[in-house]
Amino acid sequence: MELETALFDRLEYSVPDKGPETVVWDFQGWYGGDINRVYLKSEGENVQGDGEDAEFESLELLYSRLVADFWELQGGVGYQGGVFSDDHAERTYGVISLLGLAPYRFETDLDLRISDEGDISASLESEYDLRLTQRLYLQPRTEIAVAASEVEEFGVGQGLNSVRAGLRLGYEVTRRFAPYVGAYWEKEYGDTADLSRASGDNTEDTGVVAGVRMMF
Repeated sequence: MELETALFDRLEYSVPDKGPETVVWDFQGWYGGDINRVYLKSEGENVQGDGEDAEFESLELLYSRLVADFWELQGGVGYQGGVFSDDHAERTYGVISLLGLAPYRFETDLDLRISDEGDISASLESEYDLRLTQRLYLQPRTEIAVAASEVEEFGVGQGLNSVRAGLRLGYEVTRRFAPYVGAYWEKEYGDTADLSRASGDNTEDTGVVAGVRMMF
């Protein structure tokens, strides 16, 4: 059976302690059956009050195939840069992803990217839904980013780039609609932190978020 599904896993307003407030999205839509699917994925943010347009952290078109129970292998192309203008640096890349459920039902997304300039980077995202009641859940979430080479225009250094850990408390009004509140901590490391300091940006921050998870 062919399915069409779209999911905003995160559509939230973020208020950090030090940096600017941002609107953040994490979207994926897919079409296909249990074995083969086509995905459109996007993550990005719109920094409030800076006079610039929103920016894609990633915009990807992927072919996905189920390779084991609860695990999909995905491959395709992606874009990083500005949404409607040339205010931001831009690049395209190829991507291979492994998406699925790790032991103890941790949702895991491991990505390997190679840009059109040959720059290699990888990221790991993991989250877990801890059910407090049938509708109320607590979701810890971790993101880790690394890179094999420095790309100064994107503020990326060689080695470990950043770690972000967060916690969301959500309430499922329906299975397809769940508002949430949360908090997070993030820190940059090594060459990436050096690039941020040189630009006058913070290398460590905490903050709070409010948003909604929607499926349609």
